[in-house]
Amino acid sequence: MKTNSSNYTYYYTNNRPRYHHAYLISPLLEMLATFQKTGQTKLRVLDLGCGNGSLSHVIAEHGCEVVGVDNSAPGIAISSQSFPECQFIQADIYELPDTDMLQSFDVVLAVEVIEHLLYPKELAKNAKKCLKPGGILIISTPYHGYLKNLALAVTGKLDKHFTVLWDNGHIKFFSVETLTKLLTKEGYTDIQFKFAGRFPYFWKSMLCSSKISEKPEKL
Repeated sequence: MKTNSSNYTYYYTNNRPRYHHAYLISPLLEMLATFQKTGQTKLRVLDLGCGNGSLSHVIAEHGCEVVGVDNSAPGIAISSQSFPECQFIQADIYELPDTDMLQSFDVVLAVEVIEHLLYPKELAKNAKKCLKPGGILIISTPYHGYLKNLALAVTGKLDKHFTVLWDNGHIKFFSVETLTKLLTKEGYTDIQFKFAGRFPYFWKSMLCSSKISEKPEKL
């Protein structure tokens, strides 16, 4: 699928953690720990939209084998230099390279990525191609729900929250219902949510895990 998605990419200048890592890393590591089977070798994890590699590095420190993918040349350069324990590949999420990636990962991550995509279904489709049978997709994205959206409207903060003045900013806004529908339509099952940041129903982000079939798909 040709999407012309490469017209703008983040220009990373350092390897410091992104601001959302402060509230996402703990529940994310908890999720990964639940998928680690007793006696299993390291979880093989694909970090889609890995940015500067700082999250890939944390995951690797907790016993996973991590491959990071991002379209940003500066991001991949910083990642490769800073975190040699991980492998990093410059590639577009829409057009992932086939070599050594198809059906080869236990977990695919997309942390605060899907909200930036014009074609979010393609992330779910391409992640499925990279997962082993029975593999897990974990997506995190800003949380949106009735009470939170109502509070934004009442307090006059809608323009700030849904700003159009942020280059390469958020263009998709998911709720539990809409993300569930997207994943279900793409054939994922056992869909579960965790929430992070702030307090109930005003959460900053939600983390969603979902599973593909135990039977390998024909590619």
